[in-house]
Amino acid sequence: MICFKKRPSVLLALLILILAIAIGCGKKGMPLAPLTPGNILAAPANLSYTLKHRQVILNWTHEIDPENAKIPPEGFELFVATKALEGCEGCPFIFKSAGKVSMPAKSFTYDLDQDLHYYFRIQAMGKNNIKSQFSDTLYIDFP
Repeated sequence: MICFKKRPSVLLALLILILAIAIGCGKKGMPLAPLTPGNILAAPANLSYTLKHRQVILNWTHEIDPENAKIPPEGFELFVATKALEGCEGCPFIFKSAGKVSMPAKSFTYDLDQDLHYYFRIQAMGKNNIKSQFSDTLYIDFP
């Protein structure tokens, strides 16, 4: 049995070891491939909408930049967040996938419920699960 009263250095070493292990723990994930200039997927742009009865038709553009974002998309994933009209100020937006479309489509139809605020954004998807940044968020009030 170790007596810590006689060996404070053992206790100190044990404490340092526990702290080092705790600090070293972090969010683990799959390793990411190194990015080389131009080897990214551009985000969709110019997100706009048209209302038709109880549906919103979303449209957007996507441009390939041969210098900065040369990977072509295979499709797009659309995300939506909603809040009640009376809502809670400062509550976080929780975006959920609303659906996916394949290239060359750059349009998506979504059914709306009344008395909600809607927030839409889009992300381009490429081969090997490569994803772009999100588009700007589009706000729609549907009373």
